[in-house]
Amino acid sequence: MGLITGLLTLPLAPVRGVVWVAEQLYAQARRELTDATAIRARLAEVEAARASGAISEEEATAQENELVRLLWQSEDADGGLEV
Repeated sequence: MGLITGLLTLPLAPVRGVVWVAEQLYAQARRELTDATAIRARLAEVEAARASGAISEEEATAQENELVRLLWQSEDADGGLEV
């Protein structure tokens, strides 16, 4: 970037910074949602909540189904199931 281009686009620097931060947040959230270890931990939390009676059987089943679907998607994206 040249000196003149840098000076002319300087007012846009805060916007570029905000966009960069938003992209980083999105990427991190995406990693957390598709990380098999995190999904397994969430499955364990659902099971603990079911055992303690904090959530109903139907709600636990629905959450588990969604988490298993995410787990399958993440493992398919990684190239297969880990046994």
